[in-house]
Amino acid sequence: MADDLELAAVLHALGDPVRLALVRRMAAEGESACSPDGLTVPRSTLTNHWRILREAGLTSTRQEGKNRIMSLRRAELDARFPGLLASVLGAC
Repeated sequence: MADDLELAAVLHALGDPVRLALVRRMAAEGESACSPDGLTVPRSTLTNHWRILREAGLTSTRQEGKNRIMSLRRAELDARFPGLLASVLGAC
C-alpha cells in the first residue's frame, strides 16, 4: 500500500550510493538476489542496506528456497510520489 511510504524515509534510503545502486539495478532488472553480483560490499553491510530499503518501503521481499528475492515497489512509489523515482534514477 502506498500510504505506508514516508518521503523522509524514502529520500534517506535513496541518499546512499550503495542503496541507490541496488535500486537502480532493481529498476533495470526487476528483481535482485540478496547478494547481487558485482558489488564489493561485505555481506553484513549489504544486509543493512537491504533492511533500510525495506523499512523505507522501497522494496518487497519474497522467499525462494533458501534465497531472498527483493523487488522494487515501483507502482506504489509512483502512486505516492509521482515522478520521484524517475527523477532520482534519471539523475544518476
